[in-house]
Amino acid sequence: MTTKIQIGAPNWQQTHTDLYLKTDGAEGHLVDFTAAGGPLETPCLILKTTGRKTGASKLAPLIYGQDGDRYVIVASKGGAPNHPAWFFNLEADPKVGFQVADKKFEGLARVAEGAERERLFAMMAELYPPYTDYQAKTSRRIPVVVLEPQRRIERL
Repeated sequence: MTTKIQIGAPNWQQTHTDLYLKTDGAEGHLVDFTAAGGPLETPCLILKTTGRKTGASKLAPLIYGQDGDRYVIVASKGGAPNHPAWFFNLEADPKVGFQVADKKFEGLARVAEGAERERLFAMMAELYPPYTDYQAKTSRRIPVVVLEPQRRIERL
């Protein structure tokens, strides 16, 4: 089921996260991103990082792609000049939790480099075309992050 969340509305990311977790991914997994130039059914996961300053758990809904049994996310922040906070958190501690629909995992995050980064960025730009525009509007190299599941868990 594609969720009609108003992208860009105040607190839309929190609304998305709450809905995703409340329905165990039945709603919120596929999101209508047409208002932002993306596809109608854009797959999203929930990423759990540990705050590098606070040590508190942080949740973020993110567009994802799949590369074999790994999941791929992009630290685009809409092409802003700085990386998103979740990216700095996983740089400080690459141990993450994430939920894809009703599947929950613990795993490790790593930044793709070289030819792998180029291949995965192209894959993600095909899935969500605005990534190409985001890269063009910023001077930073937008990181592509690979989430490698290590084990299934009961709760995120």
